Amino acid sequence: MAEQNKKSSTKINQLRPLDTGLNLTVKVVSTKMIMQRGRSQGRFAECLVGDETGIIIFAARNDQVDFMKEGNTVTLSNAKIDMFKGSMRLAVDRSGRVEVCEPASFSVEKDINMSLIEFERIDVVV
Repeated sequence: MAEQNKKSSTKINQLRPLDTGLNLTVKVVSTKMIMQRGRSQGRFAECLVGDETGIIIFAARNDQVDFMKEGNTVTLSNAKIDMFKGSMRLAVDRSGRVEVCEPASFSVEKDINMSLIEFERIDVVV
């Protein structure tokens, strides 16, 4: 537990487009399998995860899908925000980790969905 406190933990409502290096502890609200080609490769699921400040879609790939069972509490290390059609998706690539941890005591705030906020990309020409 002391190790978890050393890394600064981000809350869902603090997430912004293109954030990287995020550490979060979230509960899995629901999981929807999008694609499944094989047991270990080619699997993709959209998972609704949240904490006491809100929810967001987590894009789980391959082995990560196994951890994203409804009700699980997971720790996401070195996560990032990907943009998909103008909205935020939480993701963990090869440089990060997804781990199931002790059940969290917080209740998920389901009324604030960060993936429903649309962002418009503005290119700045210098």
